[in-house]
Amino acid sequence: MTVSSMTGFARVDGAADGFGWTWELRSVNGKGLDVRLRLNGGFERLEAKVRDAVSKRFKRGNMGVTLNVSRSGDTNAYSVNRELLSELVQIAEEFDNTSSLSSGTIADLMNVRGVLEAYEPQEDEATRDANDAAVLASLNDAIDQMAAHRAEEGEKLDAMLRGHIDNIEATVTRAQNCEAARAEAIKDRLKRQVEELMDAGKFDPERLHQEAAVLATKADIREEIDRLKAHITAARDMLSKGGSIGRKLDFLCQEFNREANTLCSKANDIELTNCGMELKVIIDQLREQVQNIE
Repeated sequence: MTVSSMTGFARVDGAADGFGWTWELRSVNGKGLDVRLRLNGGFERLEAKVRDAVSKRFKRGNMGVTLNVSRSGDTNAYSVNRELLSELVQIAEEFDNTSSLSSGTIADLMNVRGVLEAYEPQEDEATRDANDAAVLASLNDAIDQMAAHRAEEGEKLDAMLRGHIDNIEATVTRAQNCEAARAEAIKDRLKRQVEELMDAGKFDPERLHQEAAVLATKADIREEIDRLKAHITAARDMLSKGGSIGRKLDFLCQEFNREANTLCSKANDIELTNCGMELKVIIDQLREQVQNIE
């Protein structure tokens, strides 16, 4: 499986007997899957099926789904209010004998509000089912197009994420190779500090060595380095497996950041401090791109 972005667009046109339609799907980042529908042309009845079709293919993203329907020609039927028309004809005939004004024609009377009314003819069940099936079939085409677009964007994100992870690995290696991070260097530095304290005044040698051991443990960054390397391996494994890994990667970024903070707090020279700060910058860049992953 490949990594998918949450950003995408799809448009598919379709046509059947007497009408045409257009599906438009737009997707942006979201914490979960939020589908907003706008179905026109009397197809509101398909809402449940549309939601089900979308949720089967996508797990995250704010997605807008719009169906626009256009009818070819005048599909309305008309009914004549004969009772009202008869009354108007009688009135017109009466005024025709008593007024010099023209009484008008039947065509004029048909324009009177309420005489001629338009209505949409009702579809039979078989026609409605056939139209629904045709519209839903083109929705599946739009969903396929959306999935392909999100996968294409995901390939670009995959390359960017792997680049950030490579930079994290390189910075972790630099931190590991810092002279101040070596156990011997920590031991020598604490030994000098203990000797200076012993020369400066009266201290309990045993207690002083206990405190030095505690400080040596706190200054040791090997555990942080090991955990950072494990996180790097886990991130690469997730990218290789693909799928809906956005939430997992976001959590892993938090773990990366936790170890970087600890590394900075333990840093005892400028080189190690710089490595810790660079790590935090790269991790922020990684997390920013992870927000786009499904």
